[in-house]
Amino acid sequence: VQLQASGGGLVQAGGSLRLSCAASGSVAAMYWYRQAPGKQRELVASITRGADYADSVKGRFTISRDNAKNTLYLQMNSLNPEDTAVYYCKATTQRLGVPYTYWGRGTQVTVSS
Repeated sequence: VQLQASGGGLVQAGGSLRLSCAASGSVAAMYWYRQAPGKQRELVASITRGADYADSVKGRFTISRDNAKNTLYLQMNSLNPEDTAVYYCKATTQRLGVPYTYWGRGTQVTVSS
């Protein structure tokens, strides 16, 4: 399975962006991570049976997925400079009892103050 993330860009503080991640096949769980310069990659949001969020984005970001299109979304509102990072999507699944993990290449989000 290949993951293709898109939708990043440059936005002013307080603005919004919508990220998309298209999977080439069906997967089970999907996630958004981000990695800011000099920092470790962190989990931003996940969607399995329900949606979960990092405390830093709760109330501002919304994760969703369109299973028919095998596509994951992240609606990001009220962006602030601390949200600047490369955003990655991840997907996990199991086939014949073997777990698989897939990562997309990432899309840059830059929030200016």
